[in-house]
Amino acid sequence: MTYIDGFVAAVETKNRDAYKAVAEKAAVVFKENGALSVVEGWGDDVPDGEVTSFPMAVKAKPDEAVIFSWIIWPSKEARDAGMKKSMEDPRLGNPEDMPFDGKRLIYGGFEVLLEA
Repeated sequence: MTYIDGFVAAVETKNRDAYKAVAEKAAVVFKENGALSVVEGWGDDVPDGEVTSFPMAVKAKPDEAVIFSWIIWPSKEARDAGMKKSMEDPRLGNPEDMPFDGKRLIYGGFEVLLEA
């Protein structure tokens, strides 16, 4: 069964094009290393919550949008190998050069429970 890496972050709205350019480069690298697909979502209907929400989770500021993205891999083993190779690829650049605050990035790997 497939395996998913998920990501949520806050990106300054003025950095939308820069973020998209980085995401496009990264998608090529991930797919070359075994990812089945890469999806990048730019939040346009992401409400603030009273107890929890996407904006609260990443401490989004008023001039930031929440991004929600995921990478689908054929298996956890393929993900482990592919992610290792991807992180070593110089095309991904340095984390400190990303157009978002990596300290507020939420990420994790998920075993697929249901695929319909």
